[in-house]
Amino acid sequence: MPHWSCLVAVVALITLVTFCVDDAEAQPRGFNYDESKVPKYTLPDPLAMPGGKRVPDAATWWKSQRPIVLKQMEMHVFGAMPPALPIAHVEDHGLDENALGGKGRRKEVTLYFKKDRTGPAVNVLIFLPPKSSKAKGPYPAFLGYNFNGNHTVHADPKIRKSNVWPRKAGSSPSVPDDSTRGRSASRWQVEKILERGYALVTIYYGDVDPDFYDGFKNGVHALYPKYQDRADNWTSIGGWAWTLSRVLDHLETDDLIDAKRVSVIGHSRLGKTSLWAGATDPRFALVISNNSGCGGAALARRRFGETVKRINTSFPHWFTKLHKQYNDNEDKMPVDQHYVMALIAPRPLYVASAERDSWADPKGEFLATVAATPVYKLLGKEGMPATEWPAVGKPVHGTIGYHIRVGKHDVTAFDWEQYLDFADKHLGGK
Repeated sequence: MPHWSCLVAVVALITLVTFCVDDAEAQPRGFNYDESKVPKYTLPDPLAMPGGKRVPDAATWWKSQRPIVLKQMEMHVFGAMPPALPIAHVEDHGLDENALGGKGRRKEVTLYFKKDRTGPAVNVLIFLPPKSSKAKGPYPAFLGYNFNGNHTVHADPKIRKSNVWPRKAGSSPSVPDDSTRGRSASRWQVEKILERGYALVTIYYGDVDPDFYDGFKNGVHALYPKYQDRADNWTSIGGWAWTLSRVLDHLETDDLIDAKRVSVIGHSRLGKTSLWAGATDPRFALVISNNSGCGGAALARRRFGETVKRINTSFPHWFTKLHKQYNDNEDKMPVDQHYVMALIAPRPLYVASAERDSWADPKGEFLATVAATPVYKLLGKEGMPATEWPAVGKPVHGTIGYHIRVGKHDVTAFDWEQYLDFADKHLGGK
């Protein structure tokens, strides 16, 4: 096992020569994008019990097998998470009843885990349908991270700016200029979400943990330092997922949000995060993974596009220390990514891919939904109704939904149309 302090310099160098996957279109060279070269593999079975027997019924899954599967995913992929920590202070920045030119309402709060307001501060941006909407609160909601600050999800000039971290070890956060306002608006489709009767809740992921390896000294990890001294250490993805649950804690106190109908959503590395948040917190009513790829929805054993070795080398902070032993050794993992989907069962799950995002292995994302379906069926749900990879632009909506769309690694209006329809189907809409 390498000495982790030595990785900081390595990661800094790699960052200079690799692109950021969440903004990528071109696929890196030297990796497999040929389906005929996918190696033969055998997936582990989440319903296989110790001793060789198979889980016979739902009661056995909940009592005995699911805790084993959860522990395996903690140990070998995402890391153990510490217990919940009560929110010590909420700073309310007010409610604008006439935001977005009357098309919605906007509120912002800052959550602190320490009464003296030291340590991490999580800035929460909430958009609500207007009072004039046919939909009346409390509203079902979508909750997810943004990459570059709350002010980037919409051009609304009244959204408070975030202190944004560069993705580089040793860096410090700074307030960006106004040119970044609304830069990521196409990924959020705020007005469309509000028109459909849903609230949107978003937070900047850098508030929670900066996206570089620094020994987990910044962000929420400083709240539980002992969780780093273990093979199943609390990871960045684990920290981001843990904090989504703490935001849900807060939403349970908000009379305008229906906390029993919150869908957790994420794109790319934050799609990996939404899967893990849904797996570890059953309060999330619906889980959405958008282009999450390796370490997210895609099966690692396929070695298509991004591999375990590549992701562990470029982003050593995302997964556990133990996960590094599966570099070029995927078949030795006792799990694969359909296990995280099995942990979400029987709740609705949506997985989305993009045609020009071979790096994220779209077919491997779909095949993982098929592999998770036996657990859904054991629990009395349909799971993924298709067994053949759907055509581009032809969504499939069972208890597990899936589509592959035209275009690149991104979140688009087409994606949101599917997510809204899927939420209407399973959560009732408004």
